[in-house]
Amino acid sequence: MSVRSVLLLGGSFDPVHSGHVGLARYFCTLLHPDELRLIPSGRPWQKPDMVTSAVHRIAMLHAAFDGWPTPICIDEQEIRREGPSYMIDTLRSLRSELGRDVSLALIMGADQLINLHTWHDWTALFNEAHLCIAARPGFTMDDAALDKAVAAQINRRLASADQLRQTPSGLVCIATQLALDVSSTRIREAIAGSGRSGVSGERADLLPVPVLDYIQQHHLYQTH
Repeated sequence: MSVRSVLLLGGSFDPVHSGHVGLARYFCTLLHPDELRLIPSGRPWQKPDMVTSAVHRIAMLHAAFDGWPTPICIDEQEIRREGPSYMIDTLRSLRSELGRDVSLALIMGADQLINLHTWHDWTALFNEAHLCIAARPGFTMDDAALDKAVAAQINRRLASADQLRQTPSGLVCIATQLALDVSSTRIREAIAGSGRSGVSGERADLLPVPVLDYIQQHHLYQTH
């Protein structure tokens, strides 16, 4: 029996950059989800407040994922939520909305994995979703920077893409072919340092063209 599959990508998206798009493209190709749900942060408890308003961040998501082959949903629940945003609360809300039988798979990068043990109620994440981890080439669970409790959980839950697609939660898929090292902070600094002309050349490769156009049209991240 086929199980409905929803792939989740959360983040500040301040701005939406090529790393976000690359992660989504890779795991969409791997898992063939029925839906890609993009979840812009409201007030992430481990990060400072957003530089750009939710209106602009949502508009950049629309620009970056326009024409995407997988159906897209931009989920604004964290933006609407009062107080700090915790991913476990978002996943529980999605379960309430979508039901217990849907396969939910949450994408995270290696930097998030290294800090996973600091997330609020992190072990409960596996009760609600799978984890799809984009690790740097050569990454192993023996990585010295990885918390031992996290490594133990990940090791015992490793599974294939097909297994994730056919079960609701609790498994882990690691992609070690993605050499994505894109920083929203560095992009904002590059835009600010380039003046009113915006970013160009090599720096422009860090942003999807429609997002770059939007940023320049609305003069985002530029110093005055």
